[in-house]
Formats: sequence, structure tokens, C-alpha cells
Amino acid sequence: MDINIRRAVKEDCPRLLELVHELAVYEKAPNEVTVTLEHFEESGFGEKPVWWAFVAAVPSPAGEGVGGEVVGFALYYIRYSTWKGQAMYLEDIIVTESMRGKKLGRLLFDRLIKEAKEKKFNRIIWQVLEWNQPAINFYKKYNADFDPEWVNCSLYV
Repeated sequence: MDINIRRAVKEDCPRLLELVHELAVYEKAPNEVTVTLEHFEESGFGEKPVWWAFVAAVPSPAGEGVGGEVVGFALYYIRYSTWKGQAMYLEDIIVTESMRGKKLGRLLFDRLIKEAKEKKFNRIIWQVLEWNQPAINFYKKYNADFDPEWVNCSLYV
């Protein structure tokens, strides 16, 4: 299969949001996605971007599109620790259901690792739902550390 891992461009944003919605359905939270396309685009491609992403693209059936049909992506931002310094925070890694099991997740994750090394981040951090065994198994292949001590918190303002 011809898979192209490339940096996301603004034109990918509508498709990325489609995949975000697909993930929300998978994670049993379909109504939790409230970000608008405009906000999403501005946050990634505006004057001061706060996120970056890589996409997995395959040739589109009709040959249209800039970089092929986007079938997965990995989106990250920079997180800062007063103890450790800058780290890559992996917000989402998503592969559309029909393309799972074809090593796209591995290609995307390996590209993130390369990016983290190039940018001299000291680590990659992410969360995974405790019931998402396929994702947990995927991360175990990388010998990821699973931290049972920390409790997730959020405050909506």
C-alpha cells in the first residue's frame, strides 16, 4: 500500500475534524466535540499555531486532492514541565476504522518520535482510555510507561 506520511496543511483540516468525530464516536462521546472548523484552522495554521500534525494519506481513487486521501493523523502540541522542560503532548492519533491494522498508526507514531528527537523534546506524553485495549496494546509495543498515580483533572471556564 502506498502510504504518505506528511505534515498536515490547512486544507486537511475539514478531513481531520471528520476523523476527530469518528474518534469521538469510538470513545463513546459523540457530542463532546465542540470545536469549530474556523477555530481548529486558526489554532493550527494561524499567526500563532498551538498544534502541529502529521497525516497518513493514500492515493485518492480519482486522483484529486493535494496530498492524497487522509486516512489518519497524529496531532501534538508542546507541554512544559518545570521539572523536565519541553515535551511533546500527543493529543490524538487516529486512523480511520477501515484502515486500522495496516501499520499506519506505527508509521505516524514513528514520525512523532523522529519529530520529538529533532526538536529535542525530552519525552512524548499522552493519555489512553483504560478500556481501549487495542490502543494500550499498541503503546506497549513501544515499551511505554503507564502511570497509575496521576488523576486527570479539568475545569471548564
